[in-house]
Amino acid sequence: MTSMTGAPAGSRPAGLRERKKARTRAAIREHALRLFREQGYHATTVEQIAEAAEVSPSTFFRYFPTKEDVVLRDDMDVIGLEAFEAQPASLSPIAAYRAAVLEAFASLTPEELERFRETTHLTLTVPEVRARALDEFASGIDTVATAVARRTGRSADDFAVRNMAGALIGVVVAATMPWGEQPAPDMLDRIDAALAHLEAGLPL
Repeated sequence: MTSMTGAPAGSRPAGLRERKKARTRAAIREHALRLFREQGYHATTVEQIAEAAEVSPSTFFRYFPTKEDVVLRDDMDVIGLEAFEAQPASLSPIAAYRAAVLEAFASLTPEELERFRETTHLTLTVPEVRARALDEFASGIDTVATAVARRTGRSADDFAVRNMAGALIGVVVAATMPWGEQPAPDMLDRIDAALAHLEAGLPL
């Protein structure tokens, strides 16, 4: 995250543009989730979401490449990555990731946490979203591998680094997505336990 302290005057318009884009993105997502609740995922069209958010369909697609991405793309990745980067260098990548997850969830308001549970439910129950989530998992491995590489001073393409990234994401997926009808009520506890198990070497 770029600090605004001491930022040159020329950077201010860009900041305003970014804030406007963030508001538009949030509005699209808020109206989309409301419409999904009211009339169901499949009955809701991109055109309806765009109209509710007072944007054009083309603007919708600038923010979300597909309808499924409205469900999957939230701020948790950004929050979690920033928390991961901020962990003490003395922590192992697994311990740092575990601490970052706890911090990221602790930073959520009750409304944001409920929205996270809502989108998790959609991911579990809507086949199109679940299929799209597989692409997001692959992208997530790339993102986590880059962060682990920076932390360890190795290349993001390093085999061990990518294995570590895949393991981190894999245990979280295993703990939170049993592919049932509802997300686990103790989701954060399950994530923390999964990462603790990984940190211990996955003993059986």
